[in-house]
Amino acid sequence: MDSDIQIPMLTSGYWDQPRPADWADVLSDFPLFAGIGKRQLRKLVRHATVAEHVPGDTVIQKGTPGDSLYVILGGSARALGKPASRTLRTGDYFGELSLLDGTPRSATVLATGELHVMRLPRQAFIELAEENPGIALTMLNTLGTQIRRLETQPALAA
Repeated sequence: MDSDIQIPMLTSGYWDQPRPADWADVLSDFPLFAGIGKRQLRKLVRHATVAEHVPGDTVIQKGTPGDSLYVILGGSARALGKPASRTLRTGDYFGELSLLDGTPRSATVLATGELHVMRLPRQAFIELAEENPGIALTMLNTLGTQIRRLETQPALAA
């Protein structure tokens, strides 16, 4: 993912007051939302919230309820889970397992740099996915890649 994606300058100048058209343009550049119409993305973004985190902030905590998907608009984070952790950057997303199956969070995600995320509520995201099955296929492909990566890592000593 291109880490040089430009976050739009909002008319208000604040991250917590996004303009749906600006954010739809940003999301349309991310692989998860490729091929989704701007009108549908604007509808999704109207339900979203945007937050800024500083290094060390906990964005989500393992074991807590998960009712949303997070998309990284800018910055970096680290997902801490078993058996391994992974780095997350602009365009990546997290929270998908809890979003899809309703179980508690399986990992803790910490900001490793200045981090800007968009939180997409479960219901709004599911509605978009039902209208655009390609999103689910993209998520499955990503999850499969992560599982294969974990399977190739050496086992941890007990």
